[in-house]
Amino acid sequence: MAAAGQKANLESLRKELASRGVDAFCIPRADEYLGEYIPAHNERLRWLTDFTGSAGMAVVTAKAAAIFTDGRYTVQVRRQVDGEQYQYRRLIEEPPLSWLTVELDAGSKVLIDPRMCTLDWYQQARDVLGGAGIELVLSIDNPIDRCWKSRPEAMVAEALLLEESFTGESSLSKRKRLGKHIADLGADAALIFAPDSVSWLLNVRGRDVPRLPVLLSCAVLEATGNLHLLVDKRRVPQGLHDHTGDGVSIVDEEDASRLLGAWAGKTVLADPATANAWTQLSLGEGGAKLIACEDPVLLPKACKNSVEVAGAQEAHRRDAVAEIRFLAWLDAEISEGRYHDEALVSDRLGAFRAEGALFHELSFDTISASASNGAMCHYNHQDNTPAPLLPDSLYLVDSGGQYSDGTTDITRTVAIGVPTQEMRELFTLVLKGHIALDRARFPSGTTGTHLDALARQFLWQTGRDYDHGTGHGVGAFLSVHEGPQRIGKAWNATPLAPGMIVSNEPGYYRDGDFGIRCENLCVVREADTSSQETPMLEFDALTLVPFDKRLIEVALLSRHEIDWIDTYHARVVQEIMGRLENPSDRDWLAAATTSLA
Repeated sequence: MAAAGQKANLESLRKELASRGVDAFCIPRADEYLGEYIPAHNERLRWLTDFTGSAGMAVVTAKAAAIFTDGRYTVQVRRQVDGEQYQYRRLIEEPPLSWLTVELDAGSKVLIDPRMCTLDWYQQARDVLGGAGIELVLSIDNPIDRCWKSRPEAMVAEALLLEESFTGESSLSKRKRLGKHIADLGADAALIFAPDSVSWLLNVRGRDVPRLPVLLSCAVLEATGNLHLLVDKRRVPQGLHDHTGDGVSIVDEEDASRLLGAWAGKTVLADPATANAWTQLSLGEGGAKLIACEDPVLLPKACKNSVEVAGAQEAHRRDAVAEIRFLAWLDAEISEGRYHDEALVSDRLGAFRAEGALFHELSFDTISASASNGAMCHYNHQDNTPAPLLPDSLYLVDSGGQYSDGTTDITRTVAIGVPTQEMRELFTLVLKGHIALDRARFPSGTTGTHLDALARQFLWQTGRDYDHGTGHGVGAFLSVHEGPQRIGKAWNATPLAPGMIVSNEPGYYRDGDFGIRCENLCVVREADTSSQETPMLEFDALTLVPFDKRLIEVALLSRHEIDWIDTYHARVVQEIMGRLENPSDRDWLAAATTSLA
């Protein structure tokens, strides 16, 4: 949509707001499930602004409008959103609520859809705006839906039943185990709001949201282990009850208010930081006593059992075959002078993945970024005219797959032609940070925040940094971005624990020039230390794909770092070489993994 389209949509929205007698409206990049991935019919922020990032918010008043994004989208937002219509603001440093208190007078009314925000955010908005004499108005009749005349129909497909050979534990066992935890906390039930939590609990996966294999639903889990599933019944597959075992009742989405209002006098756990405000307000209005508590599914889901870890390892081996075949093909094309565009090479990588066993779909839209586009951390070539790969430049490709036995996510930065000395030095600094984090050993109780500086230290020493987290959790055939663990500067209180899968992805980005990122997934495991005095944990790499040696400046590496690279590449050869059928792919891998020593 051109700037004219953004202007027309903004004018349409302002007319709708005026008809309701409100002075402003907040439009987050969210739907009622508050997930990172949103089906096309719920992309309200995108309809209004053309912004395609995974996080952000627009705020519209009668006379002004602003779009708020974090550091990942500083460049992207200016390319996609018309600066004549919207002010560009930093989401963290210049919060939308603070902006509203400056833009609006006391007595003004601000509308929000309580399905599109957490209870924490709603309460903060109520307090901040109320302190400025501004009234907060709630409505689940979203104004965007009234204006969006060409809104797509919702995708509705039956869920998949995931066998215990992939999950390692039955749904009934999970529900009984967590039900006991709920009882131990003195509660009668818990709101299981996130679709990936519900999907994990029931051992099902969905097909309604591209890249995110979850059943769009929420649930109430009783201390007995019985579960009330709130879902569009058209998504319920045949055999669900046999699959889940006794104790699962199905409530249609249209009866949500009835279910949430049926807990009068009962104590219900709910997570105000992750569940939407509407569900919790509805529970409270129905007479339930709410206790703020983290989603009880989060931690058990994050700590993969031995079956899930083995599945992740096998999925990554198959994924490595696809990635290596792609890199071999890409090098061959460049050597012949064929500089394809970002879309073609992305499609080629996707085709290699699709040939793998147990593959369902990509785990996110591939970031296929040539040269300066690599400076946008979450660039998507589908949002613009795909750029060609350029001679003597860098190509950043961040991609992954959803397999029945695991979820993958890998970034490799590739030399296209001859890299400059500066590119090599900067890549090596990033790789040194990756190695430092991978080699870390740490005691129980250590969080990702404690470890984050290991990955940044070499960039920091030269006055550089990157404006994103170093690592995120990853699900088991679920979301590629999973909590509660995280590695980053911002405080994360969840200690890293055995079975957790996290990414290790330091980077460096120069606007208008190039981007660099080195990403593997790894699993936390117990370390075998020599002293055994203090039990330690460590990371074990799941991703098994070579780093581009053409970008490594060996003179900047220590002896330990050279040994790490050689050992890692030797492991890649050992585990993947025998899976490559094409002699040219084997030759490429052999050349890509020769020793640096």
